[in-house]
Amino acid sequence: MAHPADYRPPRWLRNAHLQSVLSSMPLRRAAGERALRRLGAATTEHVIEVEDGVRLQGFHSAVPGTAPRGLALLLHGWEGSAASGYMQHTAATLLARGFEVFRLNFRDHGDTHHLNEDLFHSCRLAEVVQAAGEVARRFPARPMVAAGFSLGGNFALRLALAAPAAGVPLVHAAAVCPAIDPAAVLRALEQGLPLYHWYFMRKWRRSLQRKRALFPHRHDFDDSVLALDMRGLTGWMVRRHTTMAGIEDYFEGYAVAGGRLAGLQVPVSVLAAADDPVIPVDGFPRLQLPDHSRLEIADFGGHCGFLEGAHLGGFSERWVADRLEAAAEAAGAATMAVSAPA
Repeated sequence: MAHPADYRPPRWLRNAHLQSVLSSMPLRRAAGERALRRLGAATTEHVIEVEDGVRLQGFHSAVPGTAPRGLALLLHGWEGSAASGYMQHTAATLLARGFEVFRLNFRDHGDTHHLNEDLFHSCRLAEVVQAAGEVARRFPARPMVAAGFSLGGNFALRLALAAPAAGVPLVHAAAVCPAIDPAAVLRALEQGLPLYHWYFMRKWRRSLQRKRALFPHRHDFDDSVLALDMRGLTGWMVRRHTTMAGIEDYFEGYAVAGGRLAGLQVPVSVLAAADDPVIPVDGFPRLQLPDHSRLEIADFGGHCGFLEGAHLGGFSERWVADRLEAAAEAAGAATMAVSAPA
C-alpha cells in the first residue's frame, strides 16, 4: 500500500509550485485521456435530477467484459471538472484495478452552466449527497467508495458525514488536499504567490460570465462585480445568492476542521502535503478523526500534485486506489460473511 513516506519525487520535481502548476497543465489532462483510452473503458454521460429540479452531470466508466469489484465516485476541485487531469488519472488507476468509476461534475463546472439557473457555492452539499444516492441506485450490488480533491475532498468528507442519515451506501471516502478550513485557504491565496489567486479568479470570472450570458434575467451583475478580488466577490455571492449573513457564516457552513469530523461513521482517509501552497498544512494535525480513519501527510506534493516524473503520473492516484480497494475488499468480505448460510 502506498504511504507518504515512500513518495520521493526526483529533485527537479520537489518544488511545490512546479508540482501544483504541472498538475493543472493540459499535458497532464491529455495523459489522463490516453490512460483511459488504453484501458478501452466505455464511458457514458448521465444527467442526474435531484430535489427542486437541480440537475448534475456525470460520467460513468467501466471496462467492458469485467465484473466490477466496486463503484468509485470521484469529486473534482473548485473550477475543475470531471475532465481534470487528476480525475482522469485516478479514474484510469481505479478502472485498472477492477472498479467502475463515476466522475461527477458539480453545478456550474465543466460544460454544465446551462443545467441550473442558480449559482454554485460550496454549501450546496445536499444536491451532491442526493446525486451520490442516485448513482448508487443506478449501479447497485457493489461496494460504493468515494474520493475527492481539494474542494472535492471537502465534499467527500462531508458526504461521508451525511451518508448514513441519507441512506447512501458509502463504505469509505478518500480526500486529497481537502479544503478543511475555507477561511485559512482564502488567507493563503491572498498572502501567497499571486499566481494562485489569479488562476482561480480567472476561472471563476469566466464561469460567472457564462452564467450571466445564459440567464441574464437572473444574473444582471455588471463588470464592476467581476472586478472584485476573491474576498470581495465571495462576499457579494454570499449576500446575493445565499441566506447566510456573511462570508464568515459561509465559510463555517462548509468547514470540516477541528472536531467537525469526530462523529464520522463512514471511515475516511486524508492525504495532505506539507508544502501545499493553497491548503495550509497546519490545520491538519488538529483534525479530530475517529479511530477508523487516518490522516497522512507527505513532505512533498504541492496542491493536488504528487507527480512522480515526466510521465505526469501521480502518487495520489495510487494512494487513493489503495485505500478504496482495501475498503471495498473489506466491505465485500463482510457482505459475504453475513450472507453465507449457517
